[in-house]
Amino acid sequence: MKKIILAAVFFFSLAPRLSQASLLVGGDSVYTVKKGDTIELIGARLGVSSRQLAQENNLDPKKPLKQGTSLKVNTRRIVPLVVENGIVINIPDRTLYYFRAGQVDTMFPVALGMVPRKDADWTTPQGKFTVLRKEKNPSWYVPKSIQAEMEAEGKEVETVVPPGPTNPLGRYAIKTSIAGILIHETIKPQSVYHFRSHGCVRVMPEHMEKFFERVEVNTQGELVYLPVKVALSPEGRVFLEAHGDFYKKIKDLKAAARKEIEARGLLDSVDWEKVEKVLKDRDGVPRDITKSQEMTYQARRDTRGQRRAD
Repeated sequence: MKKIILAAVFFFSLAPRLSQASLLVGGDSVYTVKKGDTIELIGARLGVSSRQLAQENNLDPKKPLKQGTSLKVNTRRIVPLVVENGIVINIPDRTLYYFRAGQVDTMFPVALGMVPRKDADWTTPQGKFTVLRKEKNPSWYVPKSIQAEMEAEGKEVETVVPPGPTNPLGRYAIKTSIAGILIHETIKPQSVYHFRSHGCVRVMPEHMEKFFERVEVNTQGELVYLPVKVALSPEGRVFLEAHGDFYKKIKDLKAAARKEIEARGLLDSVDWEKVEKVLKDRDGVPRDITKSQEMTYQARRDTRGQRRAD
């Protein structure tokens, strides 16, 4: 994979047209620490876990970052679904993919609805949607459910929050056809790449500003739930990306992974011990699960031996 130097944002364009056999995007990257950066904020900006960022760069999460430090970052992703034009948001990997003419035009991490609780369900729903409206400097009309939560927590109950620095919608909001679900800028950037919203799709300010200008009203979109994704690289390597089943929708991740691998005709091409490790780690990074040449050679010998015995 080509090394990408990231200055400040994860928002980028990808020229190659994608096919079902080549769904890997991103790669090994270098990020230069800026003034005010924290591990959590960098992770939110780039769409990587802060724990992974600390581990791969031998960082102490409790110590402040030094400005100018170069960090190794793996931004590789498996695109969950290819469309000709439109928006795809995969809930488990907290990433928005925007397609134009069959290509991933832009992609960036997002924050989504909180994991289910006994007393409340703020999960982001699955389903297809249409972009109905774009609004700059929006007012936030607080839903009744959130008003009730404010009251229960002893906070001042607000019904309308005008535009400004304390408005949770930020400067840009995109209304979708799914009731109550907006794609909007967030005033809490460290919440991105987490499950911390009341169902809406939160976006980093620098990403939302550009996306708002590019996306058009009537654009089609879909929220999908795919905690495991499989891709075949142009070199013929098989990759598996696994995330946690945060909304508890998948009974068996291994069975889900096997189904994805089988659908691509790759059952005999993967090392199942590697598959087990990826599913155990669930670190959100595409990992090579290709069977080694030695294993493939041994399998062929075993097959020939079985044929002779028959």
